[in-house]
Amino acid sequence: MSKVLKPKDMAEKLGSTVLTLQRWDNKGILKAHRTPTNRRYYTEEQYLQYIGMSKNVQDRKTVAYARVSTYGQKDDLKDRIAFIRQFANAKGVILDEVITDIGSELNYKRKKWNQLLQEVIDNKIETIYLTYKDRFVCFGYDWFEQLCQQHGTIIVVINNPDTSPNQELVDDLASIIHVFSCRLYGLRKLVDDKSLKDGEKNDPSSKGKALSKSNHEESS
Repeated sequence: MSKVLKPKDMAEKLGSTVLTLQRWDNKGILKAHRTPTNRRYYTEEQYLQYIGMSKNVQDRKTVAYARVSTYGQKDDLKDRIAFIRQFANAKGVILDEVITDIGSELNYKRKKWNQLLQEVIDNKIETIYLTYKDRFVCFGYDWFEQLCQQHGTIIVVINNPDTSPNQELVDDLASIIHVFSCRLYGLRKLVDDKSLKDGEKNDPSSKGKALSKSNHEESS
Protein backbone atom coordinates (compact mmCIF):
# COMPACT_ATOMS: atom_id res chain seq x y z
CA MET A 1 0.00 0.00 0.00
CA SER A 2 1.32 3.44 -0.93
CA LYS A 3 2.24 5.79 1.90
CA VAL A 4 -0.43 8.38 2.77
CA LEU A 5 0.63 12.03 2.75
CA LYS A 6 -1.18 14.93 4.39
CA PRO A 7 -1.59 18.06 2.22
CA LYS A 8 1.10 19.81 4.27
CA ASP A 9 3.55 16.95 3.70
CA MET A 10 2.76 16.80 0.00
CA ALA A 11 3.25 20.56 -0.32
CA GLU A 12 6.66 20.35 1.36
CA LYS A 13 7.82 17.53 -0.91
CA LEU A 14 6.77 19.49 -3.99
CA GLY A 15 8.13 22.80 -2.69
CA SER A 16 4.65 24.27 -2.93
CA THR A 17 1.87 25.38 -0.54
CA VAL A 18 -1.33 23.78 0.72
CA LEU A 19 -3.33 26.57 -0.94
CA THR A 20 -1.71 25.77 -4.30
CA LEU A 21 -2.56 22.09 -3.86
CA GLN A 22 -6.18 23.04 -3.21
CA ARG A 23 -6.26 25.02 -6.46
CA TRP A 24 -4.66 22.14 -8.36
CA ASP A 25 -7.25 19.77 -6.90
CA ASN A 26 -10.13 22.03 -7.96
CA LYS A 27 -8.68 22.42 -11.47
CA GLY A 28 -7.93 18.72 -11.84
CA ILE A 29 -4.17 19.27 -12.14
CA LEU A 30 -3.37 17.07 -9.14
CA LYS A 31 -6.51 15.48 -7.72
CA ALA A 32 -6.52 14.73 -4.02
CA HIS A 33 -8.08 11.67 -2.44
CA ARG A 34 -10.82 12.21 0.15
CA THR A 35 -11.44 10.59 3.51
CA PRO A 36 -14.99 9.68 4.62
CA THR A 37 -15.04 13.04 6.42
CA ASN A 38 -14.10 14.79 3.14
CA ARG A 39 -10.53 15.65 4.16
CA ARG A 40 -7.92 15.78 1.42
CA TYR A 41 -4.95 13.43 1.36
CA TYR A 42 -2.37 12.22 -1.15
CA THR A 43 -0.23 9.14 -1.65
CA GLU A 44 3.48 8.59 -2.24
CA GLU A 45 2.56 7.06 -5.60
CA GLN A 46 0.85 10.32 -6.63
CA TYR A 47 3.98 12.24 -5.67
CA LEU A 48 6.23 9.94 -7.69
CA GLN A 49 3.94 10.13 -10.70
CA TYR A 50 3.71 13.91 -10.52
CA ILE A 51 7.47 14.45 -10.55
CA GLY A 52 7.77 12.04 -13.48
CA MET A 53 9.46 9.15 -11.73
CA SER A 54 9.06 5.56 -12.77
CA LYS A 55 6.88 3.44 -10.52
CA ASN A 56 9.80 1.07 -10.21
CA VAL A 57 12.03 3.02 -7.83
CA GLN A 58 14.59 0.20 -8.05
CA ASP A 59 15.68 1.70 -11.37
CA ARG A 60 17.09 4.70 -9.52
CA LYS A 61 20.74 4.75 -8.47
CA THR A 62 22.42 4.67 -5.08
CA VAL A 63 25.71 6.57 -5.25
CA ALA A 64 28.63 7.57 -3.07
CA TYR A 65 30.08 11.07 -3.44
CA ALA A 66 33.51 12.03 -2.10
CA ARG A 67 35.58 15.17 -2.55
CA VAL A 68 38.98 16.53 -1.58
CA SER A 69 40.19 20.10 -1.96
CA THR A 70 43.51 19.57 -3.76
CA TYR A 71 45.30 17.03 -5.94
CA GLY A 72 47.78 16.53 -3.11
CA GLN A 73 44.96 14.87 -1.13
CA LYS A 74 43.92 12.58 -3.99
CA ASP A 75 44.92 9.43 -2.08
CA ASP A 76 42.44 10.36 0.68
CA LEU A 77 39.59 9.69 -1.75
CA LYS A 78 40.31 5.97 -1.54
CA ASP A 79 39.88 6.00 2.24
CA ARG A 80 36.64 7.93 1.99
CA ILE A 81 35.13 5.65 -0.61
CA ALA A 82 36.29 2.57 1.30
CA PHE A 83 34.55 3.86 4.43
CA ILE A 84 31.31 4.60 2.54
CA ARG A 85 31.37 1.13 0.95
CA GLN A 86 31.90 -0.45 4.36
CA PHE A 87 29.02 1.55 5.83
CA ALA A 88 26.70 0.72 2.91
CA ASN A 89 27.58 -2.98 2.95
CA ALA A 90 26.83 -3.14 6.67
CA LYS A 91 23.36 -1.82 5.84
CA GLY A 92 22.92 -4.31 3.01
CA VAL A 93 23.16 -1.56 0.41
CA ILE A 94 24.98 -2.00 -2.91
CA LEU A 95 26.40 1.17 -4.46
CA ASP A 96 25.58 1.60 -8.13
CA GLU A 97 28.18 4.30 -8.70
CA VAL A 98 31.08 6.06 -6.96
CA ILE A 99 31.62 9.74 -7.79
CA THR A 100 34.80 11.60 -6.80
CA ASP A 101 35.73 15.26 -7.18
CA ILE A 102 38.82 17.38 -6.59
CA GLY A 103 38.12 21.04 -5.86
CA SER A 104 37.09 23.54 -3.24
CA GLU A 105 33.63 23.37 -1.70
CA LEU A 106 33.31 27.00 -2.82
CA ASN A 107 33.63 25.90 -6.45
CA TYR A 108 30.09 25.43 -7.76
CA LYS A 109 31.40 24.53 -11.23
CA ARG A 110 32.68 21.10 -10.23
CA LYS A 111 31.85 19.00 -13.29
CA LYS A 112 30.97 15.72 -11.58
CA TRP A 113 29.05 17.49 -8.81
CA ASN A 114 26.93 19.30 -11.39
CA GLN A 115 26.36 16.05 -13.28
CA LEU A 116 25.16 14.47 -10.03
CA LEU A 117 22.75 17.34 -9.39
CA GLN A 118 21.40 17.03 -12.93
CA GLU A 119 20.73 13.35 -12.36
CA VAL A 120 18.92 14.25 -9.14
CA ILE A 121 16.74 16.69 -11.07
CA ASP A 122 16.14 14.00 -13.70
CA ASN A 123 14.90 11.71 -10.88
CA LYS A 124 17.66 9.14 -11.48
CA ILE A 125 19.17 9.14 -7.97
CA GLU A 126 17.58 7.46 -4.98
CA THR A 127 20.30 7.92 -2.31
CA ILE A 128 23.58 9.83 -2.00
CA TYR A 129 26.11 8.76 0.65
CA LEU A 130 28.57 11.35 2.00
CA THR A 131 31.20 11.29 4.73
CA TYR A 132 30.49 14.92 5.68
CA LYS A 133 28.13 17.69 4.58
CA ASP A 134 31.03 19.93 3.56
CA ARG A 135 32.25 17.22 1.18
CA PHE A 136 29.10 18.01 -0.84
CA VAL A 137 28.90 21.78 -0.45
CA CYS A 138 29.98 24.25 2.22
CA PHE A 139 27.41 27.05 2.02
CA GLY A 140 23.74 26.42 1.30
CA TYR A 141 23.74 22.71 2.11
CA ASP A 142 20.17 22.86 3.46
CA TRP A 143 18.97 24.34 0.16
CA PHE A 144 20.61 21.57 -1.88
CA GLU A 145 19.26 18.95 0.50
CA GLN A 146 15.74 20.33 0.02
CA LEU A 147 16.24 20.25 -3.76
CA CYS A 148 17.15 16.56 -3.49
CA GLN A 149 14.14 15.85 -1.28
CA GLN A 150 11.82 17.46 -3.81
CA HIS A 151 13.05 14.92 -6.35
CA GLY A 152 12.79 11.98 -3.97
CA THR A 153 16.54 11.76 -3.30
CA ILE A 154 17.83 11.04 0.20
CA ILE A 155 21.25 12.25 1.36
CA VAL A 156 22.89 10.07 4.01
CA VAL A 157 25.68 11.86 5.91
CA ILE A 158 27.87 9.37 7.75
CA ASN A 159 30.00 11.92 9.71
CA ASN A 160 33.20 9.90 9.92
CA PRO A 161 35.93 12.01 11.59
CA ASP A 162 38.69 9.79 10.18
CA THR A 163 37.80 10.78 6.61
CA SER A 164 38.00 14.52 7.24
CA PRO A 165 41.64 15.19 8.21
CA ASN A 166 42.53 18.41 10.00
CA GLN A 167 44.83 19.55 7.21
CA GLU A 168 42.01 19.50 4.68
CA LEU A 169 39.77 21.47 6.99
CA VAL A 170 42.56 24.03 7.28
CA ASP A 171 42.89 24.15 3.49
CA ASP A 172 39.14 24.66 3.12
CA LEU A 173 39.16 27.51 5.64
CA ALA A 174 42.16 29.04 3.89
CA SER A 175 40.32 28.98 0.56
CA ILE A 176 37.31 30.72 2.15
CA ILE A 177 39.53 33.40 3.71
CA HIS A 178 41.34 33.87 0.38
CA VAL A 179 38.08 34.49 -1.49
CA PHE A 180 36.83 37.09 0.98
CA SER A 181 40.23 38.79 1.33
CA CYS A 182 40.37 39.20 -2.45
CA ARG A 183 36.95 40.80 -2.41
CA LEU A 184 37.93 43.17 0.40
CA TYR A 185 41.14 44.08 -1.42
CA GLY A 186 39.13 44.87 -4.54
CA LEU A 187 36.79 47.10 -2.55
CA ARG A 188 39.74 48.93 -0.96
CA LYS A 189 41.27 49.59 -4.37
CA LEU A 190 37.94 50.95 -5.54
CA VAL A 191 37.69 53.30 -2.54
CA ASP A 192 41.34 54.43 -2.74
CA ASP A 193 41.34 54.95 -6.50
CA LYS A 194 42.36 58.61 -6.96
CA SER A 195 40.95 58.66 -10.46
CA LEU A 196 37.52 58.23 -8.84
CA LYS A 197 38.14 60.62 -5.96
CA ASP A 198 39.77 63.36 -8.04
CA GLY A 199 37.87 62.79 -11.24
CA GLU A 200 36.96 66.43 -11.68
CA LYS A 201 40.50 67.64 -10.94
CA ASN A 202 41.90 65.40 -13.66
CA ASP A 203 39.13 66.19 -16.11
CA PRO A 204 40.31 68.81 -18.66
CA SER A 205 36.75 69.88 -19.29
CA SER A 206 36.24 70.60 -15.61
CA LYS A 207 39.41 72.74 -15.58
CA GLY A 208 38.13 74.66 -18.56
CA LYS A 209 34.87 75.29 -16.78
CA ALA A 210 36.71 76.51 -13.70
CA LEU A 211 38.87 78.92 -15.77
CA SER A 212 35.94 80.31 -17.69
CA LYS A 213 34.13 80.84 -14.42
CA SER A 214 37.05 82.77 -12.90
CA ASN A 215 37.45 84.93 -16.07
CA HIS A 216 33.78 85.71 -15.96
CA GLU A 217 34.04 86.78 -12.33
CA GLU A 218 37.06 89.07 -13.10
CA SER A 219 35.32 90.72 -16.03
CA SER A 220 32.30 91.40 -13.92
